[in-house]
Amino acid sequence: MSQGAQAAAPVQISALKDVAPKRAVAVILAASVGAFLLLVAVIYGHGRAEGAPGWVSALPAVNATLNATSAVFLVLGFSAVRKKNLALHSRHMLAALASSALFLVSYLVYHSVHGDTKFTGVGLVRPVYFFILVSHIVLSAVTLPLVFSSFFFSLAGRFPQHKKVAKYTFPLWLYVSVTGVLVFVMLRAYA
Repeated sequence: MSQGAQAAAPVQISALKDVAPKRAVAVILAASVGAFLLLVAVIYGHGRAEGAPGWVSALPAVNATLNATSAVFLVLGFSAVRKKNLALHSRHMLAALASSALFLVSYLVYHSVHGDTKFTGVGLVRPVYFFILVSHIVLSAVTLPLVFSSFFFSLAGRFPQHKKVAKYTFPLWLYVSVTGVLVFVMLRAYA
């Protein structure tokens, strides 16, 4: 890669520079709470739909693939920023965000049709599964506003604030992405 490619500027949106950080964080928190409540309503608000289309059964594998894709882009983005390649870091993080957003849409579609999935494992695997699941759910609720805040600060060109938030966002987002795959694998293993 040439030196010019490494020195390229990260992605920014000039209109965000005029948005007050407190206002942005308030909007981010409100949107995150709304998204979490929507997820809870979709997952636990009804049972399974009668006569779901056949393609719906493929969505858990799609969701796991999107989570894994997000994890890969997170690691690549972390590696790029450690090498001071901010343009590549930006592209990887936007790809991680895109795969996570696609996951969320697919997840909502699946659970709006399928409802909740029961874990049938017994013995020691049961508390292990529920520890992974509960930590995944709780940390996903915490991670969502951190992801949005990290992107706001970065896209607004407020890099000191971005760096402060991102040091918490990265490990939590990576954990949520990886445990999403683990939940899928464990559900499939004990179906």
